[in-house]
Amino acid sequence: MRILHTSDWHLGRTLYGKKRYAEFEAFLSWLISTIQQHNIEALLVAGDIFDTSTPSHRSQELYYRFLYDASATCCRHIIIIAGNHDSPSFLNAPKTLLRALNVHVVGAITESPEDEVITLYDELQIPHAIICAVPYLRDKDIRMVEPGETLEEKNTKLVEGVKHHYEKVCAIAEQKQASYKSSGYTHVPIVAMGHLFTMGGKTIEGDGVRELYVGSLAHVGKNVFPSSIDYLALGHLHIPQCVADTHHIRYCGSPIPMGYGEASQQKKVVIVEFDNSDNRTALIHELDIPCFQKLERISGSFAAILASIEQLKADKSSAWLEIEYIGKEIVSNLRDMCNEALKGSAMEIRRIKDKRVIEAVMRTMQEEETLDDLNVNEVFERCLQANNIPVDEYAELISAYNEIVKSLHEEDINAE
Repeated sequence: MRILHTSDWHLGRTLYGKKRYAEFEAFLSWLISTIQQHNIEALLVAGDIFDTSTPSHRSQELYYRFLYDASATCCRHIIIIAGNHDSPSFLNAPKTLLRALNVHVVGAITESPEDEVITLYDELQIPHAIICAVPYLRDKDIRMVEPGETLEEKNTKLVEGVKHHYEKVCAIAEQKQASYKSSGYTHVPIVAMGHLFTMGGKTIEGDGVRELYVGSLAHVGKNVFPSSIDYLALGHLHIPQCVADTHHIRYCGSPIPMGYGEASQQKKVVIVEFDNSDNRTALIHELDIPCFQKLERISGSFAAILASIEQLKADKSSAWLEIEYIGKEIVSNLRDMCNEALKGSAMEIRRIKDKRVIEAVMRTMQEEETLDDLNVNEVFERCLQANNIPVDEYAELISAYNEIVKSLHEEDINAE
């Protein structure tokens, strides 16, 4: 069986106010072509299909059109799990209808772990793979809150909750695997899915990755996952990477750069192939995704910025630009001058950062800043300072505050 692993589409995401539907549409079209070209039999989408829990009509149209088009290809099965950006109830709502297209959707855990175990059959009803489709595990799903818990106890419970859930789901898959073997089928691989942050995971500035488990991000190691898993398709981190140098546990990353920090990163999907023997080792290779919209970050003095723009114009670039001015003099009409330099090209400026202006503002911020200048964490820390809270109490209070903020993000506003 040949499986394609993708994740973190974030349909509907914008870049400094610029809609990116053309990029998403181009990627999904490329994905259909890739499925056909490589004879993909199963597609795994490991969470964060949408960028928000209330996706736009255009985002939904792209999603459903893709599923319809993919169902008409050689791809016999599509398995989708929810990520932390997705609304479980929104994804689950059409799941019965989507089953008619061989699309399996797991938006949230249920009382029955069997709901997350899916056997993929070929056209002769021969089992080819067992999928453990574990969605994003919310705090309330895996941890019982008890009064007086320490931060360390909370972290331990979170990690143990993740581990226990994977053990339950994989135990069911292992029973199915043994049953198939007794029926004469050779090793039917167990492929697991997940949307979480693992130990040592790499992130990058501007990728928008939210912290999933407050205070315990670095503690979810590869030992959390049962050894029976032949391949683990993860989502949440946008950089393609293996977990702890383990070849079969990996993130494929996001298909398009979510910010300028990812601008120079080669985006990928992962193709996983199993043969029909008892050999558990999967053939795994990454496939590069084309760049559908070039992003360029320019930094330097005004003269250096103009030189970079001229070079890009000579290269006939159509990039979206982030410009950072770090010269010594304040240039009052920086944006106008940069726009003038871009005339005659297909490039656009999406953001300008003027370091000299920022420094001047920072010197007076304490006297003149408003809530719009601060994020929620900075506001809370200012409250701690204003109320003369001892510094040694900051860590526990900030952790408790982060839990509250996280619970608000995790609330499924589409649920009744």
